[in-house]
This record gives sequence, structure tokens and C-alpha cells, in this order.
Amino acid sequence: MKTTKSFKYWQWRTIIATMIGYALFYFVRKNFSFAIPGLSAEYGITKTSFGIIMTLTTIVYGVSRFLNGMVADRLNGRYHMAIGLLLCAVANFAFGFGADISELITGQTGGPQFTNVLIFFFGVVLILNNFLQGSGFPPCARLLTHWIPPQELATKMSIWNTSHSIGASLAAMLCGYIMGTLGMNLSANPEIVATIAQNLNIDMADTQRMQSVLESAAHVGAWRWCFWIPGALAFVGAIGLFMMLRDTPSSVGLPEIHTINKKGKENSAEYKAFIREKVFRNKWIWILGIANFFVYVVRFAVLDWGPTFLKEARGMSLTGAGWTVAVFEIFGILGMLWSGWFTDRFLGGKAHRTCVFCMIGVAVFMTLFLVMPVGTPMWLMIIVLAMAGFFVYGPQALIGIAAANQATNRAAATANGLTGLFGYASGIVSGLGVGYMVDLINQTNPDKSWDYVFMGMIGIAVIGTLVFMTMWGAKADGYEEEQLEPKNE
Repeated sequence: MKTTKSFKYWQWRTIIATMIGYALFYFVRKNFSFAIPGLSAEYGITKTSFGIIMTLTTIVYGVSRFLNGMVADRLNGRYHMAIGLLLCAVANFAFGFGADISELITGQTGGPQFTNVLIFFFGVVLILNNFLQGSGFPPCARLLTHWIPPQELATKMSIWNTSHSIGASLAAMLCGYIMGTLGMNLSANPEIVATIAQNLNIDMADTQRMQSVLESAAHVGAWRWCFWIPGALAFVGAIGLFMMLRDTPSSVGLPEIHTINKKGKENSAEYKAFIREKVFRNKWIWILGIANFFVYVVRFAVLDWGPTFLKEARGMSLTGAGWTVAVFEIFGILGMLWSGWFTDRFLGGKAHRTCVFCMIGVAVFMTLFLVMPVGTPMWLMIIVLAMAGFFVYGPQALIGIAAANQATNRAAATANGLTGLFGYASGIVSGLGVGYMVDLINQTNPDKSWDYVFMGMIGIAVIGTLVFMTMWGAKADGYEEEQLEPKNE
């Protein structure tokens, strides 16, 4: 009884600490999306340039998750995660000084040379930041699969997976507030207003679109605080992780939950053969990886471009756009909780089957959002977009759970690293693809550019549904019945 109580305490301590820690990783990754409108207005950086940066950083993050997944199964998760978050905080402090670094190098405060150096600086630091971000999820995959039995993993890891949306929604609200309230008010300066209008390619005679220009002019430099404030929070969080986490049950004197943990050392030939069988030669892991690509295209298209899209295509203020993205994430939390419960309650842990139903829901609600006529109440558009978030976050959470169960706890981080590599390769489409498409269509039909983006997302959701269906007959996990030890009773 004492052992059971102690195990539960450490299990939930690990779940809660890693939830908070991983949420803070989002504070220092998704904040860049909210800085984009300010950087575009002040320096004239094109969406294609931002798209290239997003694509490179997303691919780097995917590679980093894969590499970190390979090593996370062999490292102490406590140190791995805490140090990674600390370094991400440092990178974000550097972001806020980007304009100062560019001025120092070029001796200028504006113009093409200044902007090009600024873009290069952001690209380099973003790539570094996203490489460090890869130390977020893999340690969590290791920690959670050592503390949670497989028959409870879908429910409890779905609870944990709300950290994605908690982090992204809180970051959206915080950064939306920062962009809408901080910075210098230079809206009375005609030269600044004219420069911003030119950077955004807005005719100053267009009174409706000039409202967006004046809003940007009223908060010049606010983008810096989008990096500094989240960076400070992440710094504090890294210290908290180091204090709260422990690696495995045996590290606090408790029995492990799987005998599979005890079969050979992590550098042995047996271990390498195990990884090959459970991950690299496992067709279900590869199918989950391919499906992850399509899930992440839709998810990142909304997260990375949502503030810009809602501002330009729907006329929202940046504060309003922040709240809208936050609602999308909040509904995502509900979707993750529902999908985990539904999987364990009705499908015997077969998470891949739940993903089929979720992707159908994504396609339906993205279509509804697209066909809504002009004049549709804003609250209704927000709810429909949020329902797309409800369904897209089901697969986002369940793919990691399915990969962990198929590969077993001994190779969970490696399997999640591989599926994550596919997921973050989606940046080619959601980053560069979306940015280039919007810039290209804006030249001839600016009123419809974002509609074409949504058409593409609907097609991606349909393809994702078909990929998940190929896995319909898979078992719930890759554990053998005789390998499981009795619970701590």
C-alpha cells in the first residue's frame, strides 16, 4: 500500500512537472508568430522570407527531435529537459536584441542591408532555438512511459498532452496582449505611418486597411517584449524542472513497471537490435510518421499564420487574434482529453482508430470555415475554427501515444523522434508553401489568397484520414503479455 501511494505521488508529480515544463517550451517557440506582424510593419520583411525561416526552423526542430529521441532513451530526463529549456530562454533573450545587432553590424537603422542582416540574424537564432527545442518532448516521452503503464497511457498522456495547447494558448494571450499594449506610440508621426503603410503594401487612401497601419504604429518595438517576457518565464521554469523531476521509478527507490526495462544495457547489441525491430523495421511507426506530416501541416498553418491571417483576412486586432488562437488551443485541450478517454474507453487503446474520426472532423470544420459567407458573426467563425482545433489536436496527441505503445517504453523516445521528424518536415508546406502562396496570390487577387490556403488544408486533412485508415487493423501496443510485471500493489 505504501509503495502504491508513493508511486502515484511520483507519477503525478512527473506528469504535472513535465506538463508545465513543456508548456513553457511553447512560450519560447510560438511567440515568434506574434512578432511577425510587428516585424513586417516596421521592417518590411515579406511573408516569403518568414515562410523560408519557418520552414528551415521547423525542419531543424524535426531533425532535433529525432536526434534527441535517439539519445533521450539513454539520458537522464531530468537534466535533458531542464538544460534544454534554459538554453531556449537564452536564445529568446538574443531575439529581442536582433535590431540592435543588425544596427551594430551595418551601422544603419533601416534599409535593405539592415533588413537583410536582421533576417539573417533571426534565421540563425531561430534555427539554434528550434534545435534546442528538440530537447522538450523526447525526455517527456521517456519519463512518462517509465511512470505510466501502457493500459493507462492514452488517458493519462492525453491529460499530459494538454500542455501543448495550454502553452500555446497562454503564449497567444500573453503575446497578443504584449503586441496590443506595449511598445512606443508613434501613430502621430506621419513619416513612421507612411513607412509602415509602404512596408505592408497598403494604399494610404484605403481608410479601412489604414486602421491596421495605425495599430502597428501605436506599438512600435512591442515585438521585442514577445521574446524577453516569455524568455524570462522559461528561465524560471527550467530551474523548477530541475528541482521537481526525477528520472525513473528506480531512481527514487520504487520498482519499475516493466521487466522490459531490465533486458540488457542501452549500449549493448541487444538494445540496438531491439530499437531496429521496434522502431526502424516497424511498419506502424512509419505509417504514424507519415500521418503525422499531414496532421502537423494543418496545425502549424493555423498556429504559425493564424495571427497574420486573422489580422489581414478578417480584420481582427492583434489582441483579438491572440484570443482567437487561444480559443483554438483551448478547444484543442478538450479534443485531446476527449480523444484519450474515447480511445481507452471504447477502442481498447487503439489510438490510430480514433485518429481516423478526428481527421474527418478536421476536414468538415475547415470546410465550414471556408464557405462561411461575408457578414458571418465573428463569434461563429471563432467557434468553427476552434472545432477544427478540437479535432486536429486529437491525432496530435494520440500519434505520440500510439508510437510509444507500439515501440514500448524502452524505445518510446526514439519512436517519437522518428514520427516527430515527419511531423516537423511539414514546415515545407505550412511555412514556405503558405508564405509563398499568399505573396503570389496577393499580386493578382489579394482578397482570396487565404481562401486558397484553407482549400489546401482541407485536402491535407482528407489525405491524412486515408493514411490513418491503412493502420485500422493494428494492435493497440507492441508489448508481449508475459513482459508486463504486476502493478505496484
